[in-house]
Amino acid sequence: MATDAVTDTSVPNHDETEKEPTEFEKNRKRYQDVTSTLPQVKGWRPKAPLIEYGGHWWVKPILEGSLYAQDFFQARPSDLFICSYPKTGSTWLKSLTFTIANRSRFDDSTNPLLKHNPHELIPFIEIQFPQFPNIDVLKDKGNHLFSTHMPHDFLPHSVVKSGCKMVYIWRDPKDTFISRWSFFQKQRFEHGPLNSLEECFDMFCQGFCACGPYLDHVLGYWKAHQENPDKILFLKYETVRADPLPYVKSLAEFMGYGFTAEEEKNGVVEKVVNLCSFETMKNLEVNKGDKEREDHPSPYTNSAYFRKGKTGDWVNYLTPDMAARMDGIMEEKFKGTGLLESGN
Repeated sequence: MATDAVTDTSVPNHDETEKEPTEFEKNRKRYQDVTSTLPQVKGWRPKAPLIEYGGHWWVKPILEGSLYAQDFFQARPSDLFICSYPKTGSTWLKSLTFTIANRSRFDDSTNPLLKHNPHELIPFIEIQFPQFPNIDVLKDKGNHLFSTHMPHDFLPHSVVKSGCKMVYIWRDPKDTFISRWSFFQKQRFEHGPLNSLEECFDMFCQGFCACGPYLDHVLGYWKAHQENPDKILFLKYETVRADPLPYVKSLAEFMGYGFTAEEEKNGVVEKVVNLCSFETMKNLEVNKGDKEREDHPSPYTNSAYFRKGKTGDWVNYLTPDMAARMDGIMEEKFKGTGLLESGN
């Protein structure tokens, strides 16, 4: 079970307000010793520098959580991983995979998505697993759905060796940037003011972004998909968004939860697509206003995960020269990889 490496060591003491340190907290000093010696550059906020490790850029808490996941997360062959770079469609993909895998357990009125943000139902192994090991979804041995923003070459050894399946989703880098910059504007924890759009865009183009460089992140999973297409499904947000039905059916088949002929006849696929649509999810009460995560504290309200969900919104923010710069970088980076020609 993926959570066997972390046990609940929290017990009340005489004060009853203090608790024994978690396994993650016990190991944090070791990870802090590692990160304290690493190269740093300024981040998108002055109080949140980027740390270079393993050819990627990180913010400190996520690097520490990723190192812990590398050491302790134990994947099973039956697990499924939702893999993505931040703000490329992972919230939507989590909704779809959860509903597909659990459609025999819940109907339209009892689906937990109606009362929980998708990120509460499919945990990040670099966030919930190390820092919040006692949340219900991690203690549920029947849960086989996990997620990560970690680059492919940084995944825990057990994930790669277990033979479990992964689904990766990527998105036009221009929209990815705008979505992330807008998302950071909604961050409630104080790390200093967010840099200007122009400055952040320049950093993004140079690869200075957490879990980045972004295009390297995409390429890592693309190459892994090419080497093992039966185990890694590779999706593009814009393509799925334009015509979700066939891709949702392919996703279900890949997951091992293919729709039956009777289900297709009865419109079950359409119901899954409609329930998980951006419009439906955004208008659920749980994702409105100042509603917060129930599983652990978060610097974002649930509504922050549902901005527009549109393709091509970058045109309202980037100049033609900025767009041309990003397109040129992508074409150069992906040249000869087959990615742009594949339609993915």
